[in-house]
Amino acid sequence: MTSFLTHRARVHDARLLPHRRHSALRSCLTVFAPYGLRATYHHLTLSAAIPRRLEADPDALVRAVEELHEARVLWLARADEYAARRRAEKRAGRRAAPDPRPWWLRTGWDDPDHVWHQDPFRHPSLRLPAYVRRRNAILDGAELPGCPACGDEAPRVLSSTGHGWVESCRGCAWVLTRCPCGQRHRFEPFHPAGWKGIWQRAHMGDEGTPNPHWPAN
Repeated sequence: MTSFLTHRARVHDARLLPHRRHSALRSCLTVFAPYGLRATYHHLTLSAAIPRRLEADPDALVRAVEELHEARVLWLARADEYAARRRAEKRAGRRAAPDPRPWWLRTGWDDPDHVWHQDPFRHPSLRLPAYVRRRNAILDGAELPGCPACGDEAPRVLSSTGHGWVESCRGCAWVLTRCPCGQRHRFEPFHPAGWKGIWQRAHMGDEGTPNPHWPAN
């Protein structure tokens, strides 16, 4: 399997057709995607202004992959530090992993960001390096104001599950308080769009600005 850096180089390669460079960006996202693959891609379309018509601004792909690369460098430094510490702990006979696990090892239903996998449009608006720095700071014990994911300090959103109430962030839908029943709950997407629509950037205009007619009424 080729590496993140190999695909990053292809995104930068102006000799390739835009759709090939775009495909390389997607391959980078399969290696590292802090908000989940679809949500991270959606974020990059907005932050890098990737147009629906790629030929209009191929450099948008470079802006996107560089934001992703900067966040990955921050994550790798922390992940390597954690891996080295765990090896030392295991050699000392302490094999049990710490609880809670580091944020990059918490996936699926055990992480409050699982809503982003169901609704990729509800992720934080933070640039990816800022998000990684925030999560790392909280891992170090920092008490940051607002939502742990995005810092939003608006009143929480209450959603009924039929068993109780879930509290979530108004800004990014991060689950702040789980349902007291302890069961797993799915949430109806606010924007019911599939991966094909996101990948084709139906939410973007031809020149890289958000499509004012999306979603269609």
